[in-house]
Amino acid sequence: MFPAENLRDWRGEKVIDPDGAKIGELEAVYVDTSTDEPAFATVRIGMIGRHRLVFVPLDGATVTPAAVRVRYDKKLVGDAPAIDVDGELAAADEPRVFAHFGVPYQTGAAGERRLARR
Repeated sequence: MFPAENLRDWRGEKVIDPDGAKIGELEAVYVDTSTDEPAFATVRIGMIGRHRLVFVPLDGATVTPAAVRVRYDKKLVGDAPAIDVDGELAAADEPRVFAHFGVPYQTGAAGERRLARR
C-alpha cells in the first residue's frame, strides 16, 4: 500500500475499510478549501435503485492495486451523513459530516465553506 495521491483517478474503484471489507465505490473527492488538499470522499453505497452517497475522511487513506483503503470502519461510514447520488452537500450540513467522524470543523477565515467537490 502507498499514500493515496491523485484520488480523482480512482473514481469508480472500490473503497474498503481497514479490515478489507468493501464499503462501496469512490464517487467524488472533496478538498479542504483552505489547503486544496483532498479531505473527504463520497462513497456510493446501497442497492440498485436505492444508492446514496456517504462521506468518509481521507486522512490516512492508502491505495492498494485494486482499492482505496480508508481508516474508518464500514459500519461507521455506512452511518455517515449522506446525500442523494445526484445531490449536493449543503453548507449547513458540513459540520455534521465532520462531527460524525470526530474531526474538528472550522469555517474559513471569512466564513466560507470548508469543503469543495473536485
